[in-house]
Amino acid sequence: MALLPAALERVIRELSKLPGVGEKTATRLAYHLLRTHRQDVEALAQALLGLRNEIKFCSVCLGLTDQDPCSLCNDDRRDAGVLCIVEQPPDIAAIERSGQFRGRYHVLHGRLSPLDGIGPDELRIRELLRRIEGGNVTEVVIATNPTVEGEATALYLAKLIKPLGPRVTRIAHGLPVGADVEYADSMTLGRALDGRREL
Repeated sequence: MALLPAALERVIRELSKLPGVGEKTATRLAYHLLRTHRQDVEALAQALLGLRNEIKFCSVCLGLTDQDPCSLCNDDRRDAGVLCIVEQPPDIAAIERSGQFRGRYHVLHGRLSPLDGIGPDELRIRELLRRIEGGNVTEVVIATNPTVEGEATALYLAKLIKPLGPRVTRIAHGLPVGADVEYADSMTLGRALDGRREL
């Protein structure tokens, strides 16, 4: 069996390091890049280098940005008194797509997970507490994921934040719009019932 050229093997090896990309997918992508116009491959290479060279963490919210502070932290129309805590930078984009939140953000860069060796010191909790103590934060919305680790993180944060004065809320969890009650799992139904509100 003929060996692949070294440059092609290198690209396949690097592509297969990406999450969700196995060797077969990496090979298909590498062959696709070989068939693509040179300027498109160069544009991709420049975009990847730009990603690493230009993107950094916002010094305020710790989200991803190419300017510091980020555009959300710089926006005077946003309510600086309401702070939404998320696990990872992509969570900000998801909440922003909803169009329902007009406050500011704080990214933890993870969640508590003792089995994985992630404790409070591995998260950006100190920065969060400094923001709350040093500002006019009146409400903290905890928007960690509805997983065991996310719930543990939410409870831990609530215990730390409540004595500092702001109201602490948790995003609601339950049935998505358009879902059938019949097919929902018991945990989702339980959360939907717990989060019920008056009509």
